[in-house]
Amino acid sequence: MAKKAKPSVDKIVKKVNKEFEKTSSQIEGLINDALKQFDHLQHQVQDPVRKLIKDMDELREREMKRFNDEFERRMDEFHELQAALLEKLGIATKEARKEVKKATETASKKVEAAKPAAKKAPAKKPAAKKAAAPKPAAKKPAAPKAAKPVDKSDLTRIKGVGPATAKKMKEAGLTSIEQIANPSDADKQKLEAFKSIKGFNELSAEAKKVI
Repeated sequence: MAKKAKPSVDKIVKKVNKEFEKTSSQIEGLINDALKQFDHLQHQVQDPVRKLIKDMDELREREMKRFNDEFERRMDEFHELQAALLEKLGIATKEARKEVKKATETASKKVEAAKPAAKKAPAKKPAAKKAAAPKPAAKKPAAPKAAKPVDKSDLTRIKGVGPATAKKMKEAGLTSIEQIANPSDADKQKLEAFKSIKGFNELSAEAKKVI
């Protein structure tokens, strides 16, 4: 059998190129379709947004116009009220001035009519000066009272010695403040029994203050 002839290289290249072109055309078609769908979707999204923005702008303009109209109307009412009030106040002021002027003129006429009838009151004589009363004699300073002698038997006059302690001291033979202020040896022994009282070391000094 005769061997089949091998396809030439040119035919293979042409076939490959043809398939490549076909594939490229298909890809390009797909890309174009995708771009068209994207544009369509973009329009679908943008159109409602644009419409919404447009509606919002129109609504804002309407509200601003309505607000301005209402504001102008209120300002007109205010100016009218102000003018009417000022007019009333002006009229009232004029009338009040007329009344005050009239009352002033009437009062002046009455004063003028009353002047001739008024009599001068006689001048009063100056009252005689009263004789000055004699000043009381200065009191002599009272003589100082004689100081009372200190009751040296009252031991409670010593700071720190209460009634109960004073009683015990007298029972122990300490019957005078002098015995505590300047104690003898015997008195010192008697005072030893009262070491426990508060301020014992100051008893002699406190007793000397009393004498």
